[in-house]
Amino acid sequence: MFALSLAALIAYAVAIALLGGWRAVADDDGKPDGSRRIGPLLGMLAALLHLAAHAWTWQRIGGPDIHIVAALSLVGAGMALVTSTVAWGRHFRLLGMVVYPAAALSVLAYGLFGVHAPESMGWPLQLHAGLALLAYAMLAVAALLALLLWRQERALRRHELRTLMHRFPPLTLLESLMFRLIAAGFLVLTLALLSGALFVDNLFAQHLVHKTVLSILAWLTFCVLLFGRWRYGWRGRRAVRWTLLAMALLLLAFFGSKFVLEVILQRGI
Repeated sequence: MFALSLAALIAYAVAIALLGGWRAVADDDGKPDGSRRIGPLLGMLAALLHLAAHAWTWQRIGGPDIHIVAALSLVGAGMALVTSTVAWGRHFRLLGMVVYPAAALSVLAYGLFGVHAPESMGWPLQLHAGLALLAYAMLAVAALLALLLWRQERALRRHELRTLMHRFPPLTLLESLMFRLIAAGFLVLTLALLSGALFVDNLFAQHLVHKTVLSILAWLTFCVLLFGRWRYGWRGRRAVRWTLLAMALLLLAFFGSKFVLEVILQRGI
């Protein structure tokens, strides 16, 4: 695992350097240069190495491990994969410069503190956990885009045009990508909740009631947001507030629950 984690860290570091360093400039015609095209490719390679470190560890310990640090690391890898698919153009390099460092920190934390005994999970629960982590990763990237959208609108109100031109995607492009990711993440989250309802038994015994309630509240919040966008054309600060509220509920549902159970109460470790 050490070699794979180190390789992922190096690939993340080079991707960050290419996206934000001295070579990350645009040609006269506005097209991204070769270094910026290589940046997302290296980010994707880093994410795959990141996931390979988890797979190798699971094989060594004899089963899946999704304790809190491992789960954060998996979400970091998922966010890096999602980001790598949208960071090809010059407009979204800022997103990569936020996500790749976070993913690098998560794989470092996993290598240092994240390996625990495997959890007893059949394939239905593994499917449920995988869908949930994928949904968190997609919706977390959407939440970061919401923060960029909020910052862009603030810059517009302050007439910071130079900042907008050099750092931010066009407003409509940013908002459109955010809602596409929310819609895709909402679909995956729906599948995760359905699989949990079908395959998870003894909610009370497993201390999962609060997690389930918060997840459903997050799902309903995303549902309201998507309906408001479709029916009333919600955008701007209203869309940002609803997105961040839903993501906060989702974080509390999974990682808040894990922190209380595994770190404070020392259960499941």
